[in-house]
Amino acid sequence: MALAYLAALLGCVISVAAISIGNWPLLLAGLVLVGGGSAGNLAARYSATDLSPPGHAARHLSLVVWAATFGSVAGPNLAEPADRIGMESLGLVEKAGPFAFAALAFAVALVIILAGLRPDPLRLARELDGTQPTGQGGKRTVRTAWRTLRTTPMARNALVMIAVSHTAMVSIMSMTPVKLHHDGSSLDVIGIVISLHIAGMYMMSPVVGWLADKAGRVPVLMLGMGLLLASAALAGTAGHRVWQVTLALFLLGLGWSCGLVAGSALVSESVALEARPAVQGLSDLLMNVCGATGTIIAGAIVGGLSYGVLGLVVGVMVTAAGLWLVVVRRRAADAAPA
Repeated sequence: MALAYLAALLGCVISVAAISIGNWPLLLAGLVLVGGGSAGNLAARYSATDLSPPGHAARHLSLVVWAATFGSVAGPNLAEPADRIGMESLGLVEKAGPFAFAALAFAVALVIILAGLRPDPLRLARELDGTQPTGQGGKRTVRTAWRTLRTTPMARNALVMIAVSHTAMVSIMSMTPVKLHHDGSSLDVIGIVISLHIAGMYMMSPVVGWLADKAGRVPVLMLGMGLLLASAALAGTAGHRVWQVTLALFLLGLGWSCGLVAGSALVSESVALEARPAVQGLSDLLMNVCGATGTIIAGAIVGGLSYGVLGLVVGVMVTAAGLWLVVVRRRAADAAPA
């Protein structure tokens, strides 16, 4: 996590320099490093489960997801003031100020992780469990993760649900502002719709975590698939009804939260402690690759066909994933000893 935040800090500094000299390839390089901050935040949710008592992993994980609400809501609103302060007080060129303040935020996060996260929860969990890490090094870590997934069906199923949830979410979410803009909605309306979507993603996550601990991971995953299906149906048939798009985006965020929280908790619980970081890292990698691919495909569908067709495609994908999960759960129940 510290390495991720350090990379993001360096990326922000490089971005400030790139904007100052007007070098966009250098800016892209800086933004790649800024992505390390996202990797650190994703890892943070897993670190919350390393020392969780039995039956509390989803709740602890969901609190980290919930904390992202503040940054998601406040961040975009701080961009303009940060830009103004950067130009007036720091002498920076236009658009460099937000990166400078982001560098400060990442520096604070880095200090908190290095100084405050002691003892390291994963190391302490290994000491208490008497296990040692496996798969050290890049290729060996990936190999360990794939080998573990091949022999752990429940973790593999959870990873698929996470990937499907994220792909469905980003596909519809990324195209909704475009759809609303084409329908004549103002930026204020679009902002409200996206804000309610973010509320569905993050603000309800503690409730989702509690439900996943009480009712079980698989039922919450199935609930998430149902919410995503409802969202796709509402979005695809919304036409020019902004209220229906708004409801669809809220349910979309809530369905994503169910998939991420319950799926991440199930991934962590299903694999041995020594291989857990490798599988968690691979899960996040595949989740984001699927999300990025989904955004590209969604753009092509909306550009070539329509937003309604995108809702249909996402609905079919989510339905297939939900049915597959039902079949897997039934097979597991049949195979369980009486």
